[in-house]
Amino acid sequence: MTEPSGASSDKPRRPVVVPAIALVAFTAVGITALLGGLSEAADEPEPLGQGAVLDQGLYSTRFVESRVAVERAKTQFDEDKRFVELVFDVTNQGDETFSVGLPADKIEQAFTSNAFAASLLNISPAFDKEAGPFAYALAKGGQTRQLQPGMASQVIVRYELKDNERPPDRISMDVASFELEPEFGSNIPVWKMVAEEVGDKWIPEVKARVTLTVKKGDTA
Repeated sequence: MTEPSGASSDKPRRPVVVPAIALVAFTAVGITALLGGLSEAADEPEPLGQGAVLDQGLYSTRFVESRVAVERAKTQFDEDKRFVELVFDVTNQGDETFSVGLPADKIEQAFTSNAFAASLLNISPAFDKEAGPFAYALAKGGQTRQLQPGMASQVIVRYELKDNERPPDRISMDVASFELEPEFGSNIPVWKMVAEEVGDKWIPEVKARVTLTVKKGDTA
């Protein structure tokens, strides 16, 4: 007798075999969806340390070290001063002279500058306003605030420590980069900091996150 259509069968159902690679793919898709999609996943800044070299577009920068330096008193009426210094070897890769500059007080202010030190964002731990920063490049004649095209210069960014203030064990900073873009109202390319428009502000994009151990020696 023919079994009615749709009737249940006592025969055991054969298990459906799903390849392991398919399960991995399904899991990956699920995780990607949970994170908001591949296109929306934010890239973490490149972590760098002492001795690393970063191509910032306008500048090629080697992160030499961070250290405590002492400036000895010149007279008996003066006092020794201590500084935390950030030391960089910076090559100006442009075709004109640019400024050493200073780190900006606020990250949204950095975008307006193409000076080297303006690309040093979110320096942590933060120092008091009275501490600086002070910045300059070393030249044969002493100190300069200019970076000549095609030349490598050692740049010092320093913060003064208060009496009995302990220097930090390490310093971290976010570093921005630059790219050539047509100047507003003309087709002349100029170096501008890479940034993203957020509301009515331009926020620099972080190219790398650098952490340097502060060398204290016998001066801390």
